[in-house]
Amino acid sequence: MTIAPLRHHARAVWSDSRLLYALEEVVETELNRHLKVAKEWMPHEYVPWSDGRNFDGVMGGEAWSPEQSKVTDIGRTALVVNLLTEDNLPSYHHEIASLFGRDGAWGTWVHRWTAEEGRHGIVMRDYLLTSRAVDPVALERFRMEHMSEGFESDNRHSMLHSVAYVAFQELATRISHRNTGHHSGDPVCDRMLARIATDENLHMVFYRNLLGKAFELAPDQTMSAVRDVVVGFRMPGHGIPGFERAAAQMAIGGIYNLRIHHDDVLQPVLRFLKVLEIGGLGPEGLQAQEELGLFMAGLDEQAVKFDERREALLARKAARAAQQG
Repeated sequence: MTIAPLRHHARAVWSDSRLLYALEEVVETELNRHLKVAKEWMPHEYVPWSDGRNFDGVMGGEAWSPEQSKVTDIGRTALVVNLLTEDNLPSYHHEIASLFGRDGAWGTWVHRWTAEEGRHGIVMRDYLLTSRAVDPVALERFRMEHMSEGFESDNRHSMLHSVAYVAFQELATRISHRNTGHHSGDPVCDRMLARIATDENLHMVFYRNLLGKAFELAPDQTMSAVRDVVVGFRMPGHGIPGFERAAAQMAIGGIYNLRIHHDDVLQPVLRFLKVLEIGGLGPEGLQAQEELGLFMAGLDEQAVKFDERREALLARKAARAAQQG
């Protein structure tokens, strides 16, 4: 059944409800593909339980101290940010369930995605506490403060904007987890985050393919949505207490920065969908495409400058360390 868009200024304009209905078959196809390739895994298998022991408090155990952790300083910072981001899953579920609905293929996907994401917070917290990688008291206080603030997506006003956002955000989360694992200094942590990153990549593929179909149905609107999302992109954990300072440390530490954002997150999705090559656009779509191209070029220039500053900073740190040694 063909769903006709509304007409506006001689161009097709799709409402959220019509697009949701028109994309239902694509969602079902992508959901079935996802269920075939997604592999079951058990969070408890990735946790070094034999390393665990009681903390101080009601159990009368040993208080936490930094030297107990096998994880590097930058790994600890990134793990806290990544876990606190995962902790907001109830808010994320509310957002996408409100936008995509709870019925049909859309609803099945919403619940499946939520169930899979739930594993991430479970295994990360169990690992962090069992391995004493982070201060458990500070972690819980951060969690309470962060979740008590609530969460509202920058793109809650539009289903198209939301699909565009998660296509990039799921890849950004995958990259952040993988790089955190690489820089953690603990092979157990690296293995755990690699498993989580595999899920995030499958989620990205689902939304990326959905975004591709949206380009076929509503090219101008989708181009505008992608432009808006790319230009205003923020990670979902931006409301975490101390996020800006932690993000700066993660940028210098090579976990997530402008160069990674440009090369490993934005470019792969844009290139796969050939976003900057799409033709036949109306005036609105053409303008959005041009602005997107200009933004990407400007972001690349900013990334070059960041790389230069980062290299200089790391060189100074290495020189100071050599003198002290």
